[in-house]
Amino acid sequence: MKNGYLGIDIGSISTKGVIIDDDNNIITSLYIWTEGNPIEAVKKLIKKLQNNLPNNVLIKGIGTTGSARKLIGLMVDANIVKNEIIAHAIGTLAFYPDVKTILEIGGQDSKIILLNNQMITDYAMNTLCAAGTGSFLSSQAKRLGVNIEEFGSFALKSTNPVKIAARCTVFAESDLIHKAQVGYQKEDIIAGLCKSIVLNYLNNVAKGKKIYGPVVFQGGVSKNKGVVKYFKEILKTDVIVDPNSHLMGAIGIAILARKNKTGKTYNLNIQEISFKTIGSDCGKCANNCEILRIYKNNQLIDAWGNKCEKGLKVK
Repeated sequence: MKNGYLGIDIGSISTKGVIIDDDNNIITSLYIWTEGNPIEAVKKLIKKLQNNLPNNVLIKGIGTTGSARKLIGLMVDANIVKNEIIAHAIGTLAFYPDVKTILEIGGQDSKIILLNNQMITDYAMNTLCAAGTGSFLSSQAKRLGVNIEEFGSFALKSTNPVKIAARCTVFAESDLIHKAQVGYQKEDIIAGLCKSIVLNYLNNVAKGKKIYGPVVFQGGVSKNKGVVKYFKEILKTDVIVDPNSHLMGAIGIAILARKNKTGKTYNLNIQEISFKTIGSDCGKCANNCEILRIYKNNQLIDAWGNKCEKGLKVK
């Protein structure tokens, strides 16, 4: 039999899963849309991963990361739950031990991680505005009638990218519509969008930070050739995009699950398990906490959100 370790990265837009072996080789992986329901997304993810899993693999650890990591960690009884900064750093270091800078642009947020001697020295995240993220690019691709998968290729055709004010989604959309109406070429508008994504990232997420190579670019937006091109041009350095750049958070948390294994073997047959959450206001003191109760097969297994002991009594 062979040991396997499952890593799940649950974001607001996408849910990623990988199963690795003891040597960090990927046995199987999957990238699906979260569609506003992380519980159902993870059930779907695990079922599909199971279908591609060889019969001789035993799952000896499960890790969760991403915005819904706590909830899904509880659901799958994960042996480790860590934030995205740690997960992305661990995953990247496994393949690029000399990395100094990790750039990551996901569906709804973006981050930068600085490292020295394989240690995180600084980081920053942008979660306040969707400008410059994957969801922003997807909405603009629809507006322009271009498949998001072809967005980067369109950008590479341009020799004269137009200036797009992408600091804010509202301004960017207004600017984009104006440029299209006055007759700019579609490839020049798309190239301008890709360049503005890079400038927005460097001026906001990476503001005040020194970027040293090797530089690794991750997240769904790293698959956009236009964005990669302008990162290279503006930073004046090579930018590495791993074939599994969109899965690096899941890979990192899978590695941590392997390093923190307890000897337990996990059963991935969770499709029939009833798992739900119910939110309510406590109202027992001036804090007026919002309590989230988590039920597994109709049994209360945890409650979050209380700021005092009175909240613990919510049933």
